[in-house]
Amino acid sequence: MTRAVVIGATGQIGRVAVGALARDGWEVTAVSRGGGRDADWPGEVRVVRADREDDAALAAAVGDGCDVLVDTVAFGTGHARQLVSLAGRVGSAVVISSVSVYEDAKGRNFDTQTEPGGFPEYPVPLTEEQRTVRPGDASYSTRKAALERDLLAAGDRLPVTLLRAGAVHGPHCRTPRELYFVKRNLDGRRRRVLAYGGASRFHPASVHTVAELIRLAARRPGARVLNAVDPDAPTVAEIAAAIDAVTGVRAEDVLVDGPPPAPGVGDTPWSVPAPVVCDMTAAERQLGYRPVVRYAETLPDTVAFLEERLAGRDWREAFPKMAQAYGELFDYAAEDAWLAARPG
Repeated sequence: MTRAVVIGATGQIGRVAVGALARDGWEVTAVSRGGGRDADWPGEVRVVRADREDDAALAAAVGDGCDVLVDTVAFGTGHARQLVSLAGRVGSAVVISSVSVYEDAKGRNFDTQTEPGGFPEYPVPLTEEQRTVRPGDASYSTRKAALERDLLAAGDRLPVTLLRAGAVHGPHCRTPRELYFVKRNLDGRRRRVLAYGGASRFHPASVHTVAELIRLAARRPGARVLNAVDPDAPTVAEIAAAIDAVTGVRAEDVLVDGPPPAPGVGDTPWSVPAPVVCDMTAAERQLGYRPVVRYAETLPDTVAFLEERLAGRDWREAFPKMAQAYGELFDYAAEDAWLAARPG
């Protein structure tokens, strides 16, 4: 039996990764700030309470050493330094990054998308060879890029697999994009405006997909960067229809060519003017990865989680980080006014 330590074990990805590693024969130590235990974990999983910002506490959680260290919550140079400092006691690491580090040929990226003409136009599909943003402390994307840079530079001391995850989905997400359609259906909204003709594609990544890549990378240590996305990249209209099927609702799509026609109208968490679709060939070649789940197959669990969290609560209370990230997602008055004024 080999030993694995998972940081962020009670987070969205960590919960599934701990279970996947334990069932694969690893002796798993699950590290989180609260020291909680997921009901689906095998009983032999060891639980440790530790704040990953505390170097001494994290080092104590690793103990005499482990064969693989999985970090689902790392950002920036500080966390990279922290992980590299454990190199003598850690055989290899698997660390979650993000597709938001990518930049197009004109230097446009996810940080510039709010500027006029600032949304990136990536090749389809995106490979790991695509250029990335300049590392720094300015944003989520630049901090992830800094994390990648520093960990790859230390690859001779600590082999690290960096997984660039897409739009992560599944239960326990703090910013669940699926909330947009689930709440609308619960609120009785039977018409929805979709910008860009409902054809936007922002590649999803199931927690099960990411956990499978973690499991495979743990068995095949190396210094590498890999995309981490599902086998399918549905359009926003297809996502809406799939959620309708789970919730038993039939809603009408009002498709708008081009960007959202008014503030608060037609803009979903997946709405992008150009597709963001990633290639998984490198993971298939280097890890032997094969798809384990498709997007629509995961939705019943996600929808059930969202409905349970929303029951009797304002959505901002249930998902405060979602409200912070996206602002007012449910401006029904603005939508109704636009629909009423729409010709025809």
